[in-house]
Amino acid sequence: MKKSSFVALILGTVSGVLFSLGMCMALLPEWNAFREGIIFGALGLVLGLVTLLIWRKMEHKAPVKFSFRQVAVALMGIVGALTLGLGMCFCMVWAKMVLGIVIGLAGIVILLSIIPVVKGLK
Repeated sequence: MKKSSFVALILGTVSGVLFSLGMCMALLPEWNAFREGIIFGALGLVLGLVTLLIWRKMEHKAPVKFSFRQVAVALMGIVGALTLGLGMCFCMVWAKMVLGIVIGLAGIVILLSIIPVVKGLK
């Protein structure tokens, strides 16, 4: 295993754990740690971005250049994931099963629509 892959593995794992722990802290009212959860989640996101930058630097790759298409696909992914998560919240937290399933399915459709946008149709 290359050193850059090992560093990315460790930093990526730590950032994922920080982000997930932060989201649990923020979203579980029993924990009474909303503010701390937001801080941990943001720290996990920042560490994830730093991991990406460090890995690219260690692999001697060129800096990432963003295009409108890449930004649009990323926004589709964000909207799809948030919609799916909102549907799950409707089902599990607010006990509105039918509405949650409909919203969750809409999120899944948005996420699935990313595939033809990225790969294209032939």
